Amino acid sequence: MKQFFKMLLAVICGILIANIFVFMIIAAIAGSASETSGKGSKVLPRTGVLTIDLSEVTITEQEKPADPMAMVQGQNQVTLGLFKAVQAINFAATDPGVKFIYLKSDVSATGISELGELRTALENFRRSGKAIVAWTESPGVGNLYLNSVADKIYMSEYQGADGAMVGLCSQSFYLKDLLDKAGINMQLIRHGKYKSAGEMFVRNSPSEENKEQYNRMVASMWESIGGAIAESRNLPLAELDRMINNLELCMPEDFLKAGLVDAVLTRDSLKHRLAALAVEKDFKDVKFIPFADYANAKVVPNFRAKAKIAVLYADGEIVDGKGLENVAGDRFAKEIDKIRADKGIKAVVLRVNSPGGSVLASEKIKHELDLLGEEIPLIASYGSLAASGGYWISNNCSKIFSNPTTLTGSIGVFGMIPEASKTFKDVAHVGVFNAKSHKHADMMNLTRPFDQAEYNFMLRSIEAVYDTFTSIVAEGRGLEKKRVDEIGQGRVWTGADALEIGLVDEIGTLEDAINYAASSIGAEDVCVMEYPKPLTTMESLMASLGQTTEHDYVKAFQKLTEPRIIARMPYQVVVY
Repeated sequence: MKQFFKMLLAVICGILIANIFVFMIIAAIAGSASETSGKGSKVLPRTGVLTIDLSEVTITEQEKPADPMAMVQGQNQVTLGLFKAVQAINFAATDPGVKFIYLKSDVSATGISELGELRTALENFRRSGKAIVAWTESPGVGNLYLNSVADKIYMSEYQGADGAMVGLCSQSFYLKDLLDKAGINMQLIRHGKYKSAGEMFVRNSPSEENKEQYNRMVASMWESIGGAIAESRNLPLAELDRMINNLELCMPEDFLKAGLVDAVLTRDSLKHRLAALAVEKDFKDVKFIPFADYANAKVVPNFRAKAKIAVLYADGEIVDGKGLENVAGDRFAKEIDKIRADKGIKAVVLRVNSPGGSVLASEKIKHELDLLGEEIPLIASYGSLAASGGYWISNNCSKIFSNPTTLTGSIGVFGMIPEASKTFKDVAHVGVFNAKSHKHADMMNLTRPFDQAEYNFMLRSIEAVYDTFTSIVAEGRGLEKKRVDEIGQGRVWTGADALEIGLVDEIGTLEDAINYAASSIGAEDVCVMEYPKPLTTMESLMASLGQTTEHDYVKAFQKLTEPRIIARMPYQVVVY
């Protein structure tokens, strides 16, 4: 009995602690809300320097609610939707209250294609006659790519440890030897010699085809990124390549000598230059305008416009079901149906930033998009990723805009089913018996390998899906099916290369796609609406509390061992 009361007391204490924790989160959310609305609203200076510091604000495809857990810890990282960020920069170009832009892109979590779109907006800002001043402490590839748009780039004399310029790298790992030791046999069935999504589990090095595609993919990205840096800094790209290959860009003085920055300064010297440019006697008199606050204050939907354009964000992996995370097939299909029902929406821009995923979910989404495209203009815009399932759902759009660094294509399909008979026998020393009604009833239960008939059975499904995929692309892009197979085979292309082979129509930004959609309906004044509607912080909290608390590795294992056919790209290039 005494033990029972101890357990009861522990349960009661646990419930109290949980309730207190939830109360703390809700209080943090309320406090955050009061800072952005009502009496606690931040007042922007009437004139000042617009500060874009990407260590304080992350530019994402669509705005996301604040992380409740981070808010409790006092770490409220701000996110800003890409289109809102671009609109804010456009507004600042004609705003007499903005003297110039101060840009700091170190420690950025923003993707390379999103950085490219931000860079395009900053280029347009410069054409207004206003200046951009950039400050860097760690001039890696991504930082220099964005900073190179500035009139002046100043570099700290105390450079960060990750500031060396060594180029781009895409890294992949191969686990066959490790899995062999664990007794796990990954059974990969695929169509596409370049389809590398399962290769890491069945090889200990890349195939020749994937070496070819990896090398070309990275080279194409560098042609776009390095070419932009070289052009902005009046350098031949070959000279920039030479310096990188010879490891000449390490210390601040190296970047200065190479012409990649304009001066190496202390922080005090930087303050003096900013004050002078702001026409202030002292740095303490310079008024700085935080970018996120400025965007939230200045960029509001134009509800008075008669025509509405919907931007539909397919952001994340394509998954089955109705979940709030990623691109859940059933939930996303309902969003499309909701857009079709709104007769005030005259055009739709499908913004894709997805490596793909479930074939079933992709087909559900594509079906609804095809119905939508029969009624109103449907234009696609590609972010960092629009591959496999991401390309499946979007290739039938009337026009496709892509960033040059987008990873797209990957027209291929695979299925992967692990079997762990050796693990049970040799590692865990567990005996397994399967009672079954039919000969192949146990083929998916992970305890034995496929026989040839079972492999052929799975291959038949894979081939059928690949045939459907190539047919969809042939029809959507107006290409011969044989040609689609030639550029398919699971191969990933950058947006720049995809333009050359007809997978996309134009290199352009999300803003370009929206402007094209407006012109396609003959509207100069439009109201841009976002779908799915972003969750509020409270909705995000309630959703997270309603989900299970399984560890990520458990979820990953469940996904890995789930028999299904997938159209997904396995990687992306990270630019530092």
